[in-house]
Amino acid sequence: MKTLLLIDDDNDLLTMLKRGFEKRHYSCDLANNQQEVNNYLKTKKYNYVVLDLNLNGESGIELIPHLLNNNSDISIVVTTGYASLHTAVEAIKLGATNYLSKPASIEDIESAFSGSRIKTNTTMGQQDLKTKEWEHIQQTLEKNSFNISETAKELGMHRRTLQRKLNKKQY
Repeated sequence: MKTLLLIDDDNDLLTMLKRGFEKRHYSCDLANNQQEVNNYLKTKKYNYVVLDLNLNGESGIELIPHLLNNNSDISIVVTTGYASLHTAVEAIKLGATNYLSKPASIEDIESAFSGSRIKTNTTMGQQDLKTKEWEHIQQTLEKNSFNISETAKELGMHRRTLQRKLNKKQY
C-alpha cells in the first residue's frame, strides 16, 4: 500500500488532494501543523509526503529532516503559493524530491514523487527547477567575481560538485 501524508493548513485543499490520491490507491493521512505530523510519525512510516511551505506561520521546510529521519526513502514534494529560488534550493538541499508551485495537479504531484522534471509556475516565470538552479549558480558566481571556491562555499557545496555543474550544458 502506498502511504501518503498530506501536510497543509488549508483543509479544503487537503480534502481535495486526499480524494484524488485515494482514487489512485494511496492511503492518506492529513496534518495541518508540525504537532500533528509528529503524532503521525510516532506510529507510522510514509512512502510519500506533500508538504506545504507555510503552515500558519510555521515553516514546512523545517519538517523535511524530521520526515527523512522517519523514513530515509520517503519522497517529499514541497508545494507553495509563494515560490522562490531560495526556498526551492533550500528544500532540495534538505532532501525534498521536488518543489512545485500551487496550484499543482494530482498528476503533477504524483510525477514529482519520482523526481520527474516538472515545469513550475513561479514568480520568475515558467522555468523548471534545474534552470533556476543554473541561474542561481551563475548569479552567485558573478557576485564572487567568478571565483569557484568562494562560490561553492557560499552555495554550500563542494568545489568539485560546482565545477561538474558548470561543465554541464545549461538546461
